[in-house]
Amino acid sequence: MATCFTRLYCIAQFKGNESIKCSLSLSSTTGTAKTLVHFSNHKYQELSSLSINGCGGDPRTPIGTVETRTFPTAATPELAADRLNSAIYDLKMNPSSLDSGIIRIEVPIQQEIEALDWLRSQSNTHLPRCFFSGRDSSNIPLIEYGNGDASSSDQNDSQRKLVSVAGLGSAVFFRQLDPFSLDDWHSIKRFLSKNSPLIRAYGGMRFEPRSNIAPEWKGFGSFYFMVPQVEFDEFEGSSMIAATIAWDNRLSRPYREAIAALEATMLQISSVVRRLNGTGSRAAMLHQTHVPNRASWDSAIKKALDLMTRKDSSLVKVVLARSSRVLTTTEIDPLEWLTSLQVEGDKAYQFCLQPPESPAFIGNTPERLFYRDQLSVYSEALAATRRRGETESLDLQIGHDLLTSAKDHHEFAVVRECIRRKFEGACSSTIVEPNKALRKLPRIQHLYAKLKGTLQNEDDEFKILSLLHPTPAVCGLPTEEARMLISETEMFDRGMYAGPVGWFGGAESEFAVGIRSALVGKGLGAILYAGTGIVEGSKSHLEWQELELKTSQYTRLMKQETPFLAVREKVEL
Repeated sequence: MATCFTRLYCIAQFKGNESIKCSLSLSSTTGTAKTLVHFSNHKYQELSSLSINGCGGDPRTPIGTVETRTFPTAATPELAADRLNSAIYDLKMNPSSLDSGIIRIEVPIQQEIEALDWLRSQSNTHLPRCFFSGRDSSNIPLIEYGNGDASSSDQNDSQRKLVSVAGLGSAVFFRQLDPFSLDDWHSIKRFLSKNSPLIRAYGGMRFEPRSNIAPEWKGFGSFYFMVPQVEFDEFEGSSMIAATIAWDNRLSRPYREAIAALEATMLQISSVVRRLNGTGSRAAMLHQTHVPNRASWDSAIKKALDLMTRKDSSLVKVVLARSSRVLTTTEIDPLEWLTSLQVEGDKAYQFCLQPPESPAFIGNTPERLFYRDQLSVYSEALAATRRRGETESLDLQIGHDLLTSAKDHHEFAVVRECIRRKFEGACSSTIVEPNKALRKLPRIQHLYAKLKGTLQNEDDEFKILSLLHPTPAVCGLPTEEARMLISETEMFDRGMYAGPVGWFGGAESEFAVGIRSALVGKGLGAILYAGTGIVEGSKSHLEWQELELKTSQYTRLMKQETPFLAVREKVEL
């Protein structure tokens, strides 16, 4: 039945004698009239931003229900949003009697729409937001949906490859100042279920949770995860819009407040999605300040190399980093930067994480920390860097030099063998294949190996995360000696740079390493982060050049340069 609308407008009085404008929509998708009240007022923006911190409850107490309800496929985002609003109204009129729970309602869309375009179209909101895109479609897991009220025709085609996810608002978030613990992991997992695979907690953790938090990273805490209130999922061949309500009486978040917050968020959601290609006006760089500067960098490299040659030192490798604060002509749109990074991101993860009233942490990282599918877990060793060649023959020569370099092999082998040992500490079996390869990205290439293991039980997910982070590729070896040198040498807060960034799910989880990243917006301009591995034989000026190469994907965005699209191939040894 066609949807019909009747719109009325009124002026209502609320506390503080503030007049606000509202619209009443009488809509029907099933023949039953329903009234939706739409308010446009900052008080409702405040209401929609309220959420519960899931770390405040008993992490071992099961939640009342974890559900996913799928509705029939809609032809357009506008029809899907209308159907979603109708479903939210039904949730309001038929409240749950349980003390706690989380319910996801989702409406598939026939059109394939990019999740990042949807997120960029939500320009009139200051809600917390997140975005996560898989690295390449060949490794994207199949997600089954259709366990709710979907028609049989929907169910026959109910498996799609999930490409990327964008979220606004938080149905429940998880944040603490203390380091991420097993209890925190259980606090997140109690809101997840294998039977609701798309209810996920997206977020990240600090590289060094024990260090002081700089002002620019304050909103992220030691870790920050969010289950989005409203979410847009991009599949291969289709899309989906979803809304999630989470409540827990023990956390002073009753069902009625959770519904009110979700309604307030939905008022700020635009169902019109515009295709935005990132070609608009961009912020130009006015000034750039490096910490450390070149002289301090040279001193830090010398200190690291001197330490490695001492007989009483066990240090084999340390990864030293640089932060580059950029002043620009105008405010930087982090999502525009992310859109531009997608051009060269088919072999990289793209992510954006922005808590309330905070800058956005964005990245375009090639490095997987781990991917878990049930008890199977996968990781990678990635180290050593070269640029890509402008011609195929030059690119092959540069790749060959990287494969045969003794210094780079040493740096890479340290990473690979360390990850292998950590896998063996948590897995019943471990396979490394290939043993060494080239991973070629559009602008740079690395040495690469892939590892696979089998966890012994579900709690080992927390164990493998704790063992793998930080990897030698972003910290060094031995880990504690490298950490100590980093804390003594680096005069800036890495924050979530080089930390785990990704999502927890009921049946699956996936985390990338937050490198090739930047902190953007909220009057900050941008802070670009890059690091390089220091081993015996490292040259200070060459390592500085590597930092420049790694940050070039951001600096070119402020110079109106076009991305360098090199040949893409994989060479194994």
